Amino acid sequence: MIVVGVAGGIAAYKTPVLVRLFAEAGHQVRVVPTKAALRFVGRATFEALTGEPVLTSVFDRAGGVDHVALAASADVVVVAPATADLLARQAAGRADDLLTATLLATGAPVVVAPAMHSAMLAHPATQANLATLRSRGVQVLDSPSGRLTGADTGPGRMESPEAIFAAVTRLLAPGDLAGLRVLISAGGTREPLDPVRFLGNRSSGKQGLALVEAAAARGARVSLVAANVAAPAPHGVEVVPVGTALELQSAMTARARDADLMVMAAAVADFRPAAPATAKIKRQGRDGLTLELVANPDVLAGLAAARRPGQVLVGFAAETGDAAAGPLEQAVAKARRKGVDLTVANVVAGGAVFGADSNEVVLLDAAGGEVARAAGSKRVVADAILDAAAARLGR
Repeated sequence: MIVVGVAGGIAAYKTPVLVRLFAEAGHQVRVVPTKAALRFVGRATFEALTGEPVLTSVFDRAGGVDHVALAASADVVVVAPATADLLARQAAGRADDLLTATLLATGAPVVVAPAMHSAMLAHPATQANLATLRSRGVQVLDSPSGRLTGADTGPGRMESPEAIFAAVTRLLAPGDLAGLRVLISAGGTREPLDPVRFLGNRSSGKQGLALVEAAAARGARVSLVAANVAAPAPHGVEVVPVGTALELQSAMTARARDADLMVMAAAVADFRPAAPATAKIKRQGRDGLTLELVANPDVLAGLAAARRPGQVLVGFAAETGDAAAGPLEQAVAKARRKGVDLTVANVVAGGAVFGADSNEVVLLDAAGGEVARAAGSKRVVADAILDAAAARLGR
């Protein structure tokens, strides 16, 4: 059974379409709206679409203990839309209506589709609540940009009913990566100059975390080597925090042999200071500063050289292009040079992609030939990368 929670936002007008998609796919559906949600879509609409009663309060049928019954029988609980208020109550563990009580009692997978004004979505409280829910294993869908209520435009729209339906369908289906061990690096390494400064890069780790979420949702046992990543990983994922390229190399190498799929999404520094200062470097009395840098090991090439038969290795090529070659040409050359199974080519000229919620990539094979293209949210791109990797694993 699919339990569809509906919070009180204008995006609730889309939820009947989602309910119909579930019902037409043969699922039993129970809709649990908040009282505010029924101001946007009436009870009769949901009851007609599902053939099931629609309740909002634990007191509607106190003898039935509906929140416990719904929580126990649900295969998945979907909240669409999930307003800022609902997310706050869910993160706090509130149980002040039937929907939040069901969310608190269920052991089933939970999917939320946030929908609110851009300013509310960007508020630190909402971002903290989303991070808390992700850390507990809740799958948080993207909030695309577009026209909001009134004249405003920006992120905060609810995902389309079709996209939510697809995400839940993938969740309910047997995972194509079930039983596999997946090792993913994310973020960006930092090489110390002195105790307070470092050489680093602009990688946020968002694409790597999206890969972790997607792999876990598809049934894999996931380990994340996280280089200076602030956001939490999903519940159940092994997280190995690292700082420098050498630490990342050590962590990846130690876990590589047991992995069926390795994805090197982290941005690894090519060079590090030869002799980091033991005390803060002072500006006084200096007209400039000369640094001696030494090369870091090529972690991706090392993994490629040592991988065992049957392992699949995915690398990233973040390129800007230069006078000699364009970014895609540079990525093709890297794919041929590294000898990995798949290379994800990113154009990052002008700082594009870093820290953004969307991405656009070209997937290349070991010979530099184009396998596929993907564009959209970083979760969409993550699934496209895993689709290509799964094909090479025979899944």
